[in-house]
Amino acid sequence: MELEKPLIWFYGVGMGPAVFQAIFPVYILWEEPENKQFIIDLNVGRGIVNQSSPLEEHLRRYLTVETKRRLHQPVFRSTVLHAYRSRCAVCSLAHKELLDAAHIVADRHEGGIASVVNGLALCKIHHAAFDAHILGIRPDMVVEVREDILREVDGPMLRHGIQERHGQPLMVLPGNRAEMPDPGLLDIAYAEFRSA
Repeated sequence: MELEKPLIWFYGVGMGPAVFQAIFPVYILWEEPENKQFIIDLNVGRGIVNQSSPLEEHLRRYLTVETKRRLHQPVFRSTVLHAYRSRCAVCSLAHKELLDAAHIVADRHEGGIASVVNGLALCKIHHAAFDAHILGIRPDMVVEVREDILREVDGPMLRHGIQERHGQPLMVLPGNRAEMPDPGLLDIAYAEFRSA
């Protein structure tokens, strides 16, 4: 911290053998000994924030939130993809570069926790369809496609990639029970899908 040198934070993800997500560069801005913690910065605002300046309090809060947000994304992605063995829950696609860690309930929602139980590994098409309420996932982990989409005629991607998944169970789920999607969160997301 005193030398203002960048660090690499190896954040543990997964339940099995040691699997880590490297987060870098990480800078220690200051120590809060009363809370037994350090405030870290992912190179956001280097040199801007001064711990003792009351004028900088608003900016410090913003940077702390922004840092947490930036930290959360790679860790959440690694944890979710690890739990789903780098396969899409809906179609089982196994190309990691085409997979996202989708939030069941969005971050902005009060229940939108940054935890594997609020995540699904989805390919880019199924993630976009889930977020757009084209497809939903029932609390019993069965895929449901919106009625108007089921009636639409568009081509092989719509037919095979989305319409044929209607009424089908998720193809991939975590092997560890503690990493399974939370039914309460699925219920919230499914209610949003049904009301869209």
